[in-house]
Amino acid sequence: MSSINASPSPSPARDATQDAPRQGSRRFLFLQGPISPFFLEVARGLAARGHGVHRINLCLGDRLFWGRVEGQPKAIDYQGRPEDWPGFIEGFLDRHGITDILLLGEQRAYHRAAITAAASRGIAVVVTDFGYFRPDWITLERDGMGGDSRFPRDPAEIRALARSLPPADLTERLRDDFGRQASWDVIYHLAAIAPWPFRHYRSHQLHHPAITYWGIARRLLRRGAERAEGERALAAIGNRPYWLFAMQMETDFSVRAYSRYPDLDTPIAETLASFAAHAAPEAHLLLKAHPLDPCVKDWTARIGRLAAAAGLSGRVHLAHGGSLDDMVNGMQGLVTINSTVGLKALVFGKPVKALGTAVWDVPGLTHQGSLDSFWTEAAPPEPDFRADFLAALQATTQLRGVFYAPAGRAIAVAAAVEALHADRVGAGLPARAPIIPGYPLPA
Repeated sequence: MSSINASPSPSPARDATQDAPRQGSRRFLFLQGPISPFFLEVARGLAARGHGVHRINLCLGDRLFWGRVEGQPKAIDYQGRPEDWPGFIEGFLDRHGITDILLLGEQRAYHRAAITAAASRGIAVVVTDFGYFRPDWITLERDGMGGDSRFPRDPAEIRALARSLPPADLTERLRDDFGRQASWDVIYHLAAIAPWPFRHYRSHQLHHPAITYWGIARRLLRRGAERAEGERALAAIGNRPYWLFAMQMETDFSVRAYSRYPDLDTPIAETLASFAAHAAPEAHLLLKAHPLDPCVKDWTARIGRLAAAAGLSGRVHLAHGGSLDDMVNGMQGLVTINSTVGLKALVFGKPVKALGTAVWDVPGLTHQGSLDSFWTEAAPPEPDFRADFLAALQATTQLRGVFYAPAGRAIAVAAAVEALHADRVGAGLPARAPIIPGYPLPA
């Protein structure tokens, strides 16, 4: 396996091209992906179809989840400094004639530099992550997800996309393996902080892995208590009307890049103040913690203080666990930054207000007015348009499958290989200007 410590001078950039289907073999570069063999298996599938495959490892965790691809160059270890990465990736793209880049997390600093270099060279960028439809879909999109998604926000364009499509399939057909996911995650992130051999690597994570895993382990030990907490919250609300706030993880780029909030406390305080001033006096507010939040912050104490400051003591409830379906089914409406719980709420036919940028925040589906007006003017999604939206989003951005359980992963790999080989990722979606990097490389 080769190692790179310095960045060579980049070759002249190729002219950018349009989004036209490309024929013949192409050269794919794999950067950081899901913490599983998914990228390696996709690479082997593409190589078997006659394409070239390249890989750059940025940390030891990347190396652990990569292996030999028959007939293809060995992976390169980038061991240089973060500030040298932009020059290195430009040179690598030119030197190897890369036509496509695959990655997970378009907002990671290393990836943003690669996307910038790709944009000026007409290189296609494909982004993957967990699906907008949970739990047995993955996302495969050109350029970015969420706020950077090419998926249209114009209802007329969405209806046109859906015109010849079957209804979205909302039936869960595959199961993933949480135990496998958790163990691989621990292995990857503990390896990524090793001082050798990638001593200059800078992670996009906000917290040290030990802090994160301690928090998650503590929550796993309290699963029963958290489930009971959710049941108690619903029991305390009783027959009173309530609204749900779906919390997210502060470390997630959905919050860091696709919202105006520096943390989670700010939107919670904003929502509580608005609720106190404009919601019906008999209404309650239920906040649901993200299931993978390590709870580095004591949300029970924090939300208690914020509720008291807003004059809402007794009307605000926090649930770390419990049935999300039951909570969504019984609520008046949902407020969230941009969680995929918003999509679930729309499927349930419930009013939704997004505080950040979300692919599902579209007129006719979600509340487009202010948060203050949401409590009295919220309306459910238009049923026919909702059906069109779900069908179009699933057909253009989603692949059935999972990243961890072998059977479901094989299905996802086969679908991804076929989509990439046929150059069908994002087919039918409008082209748009290249995205502009929002974050500098870590110091």
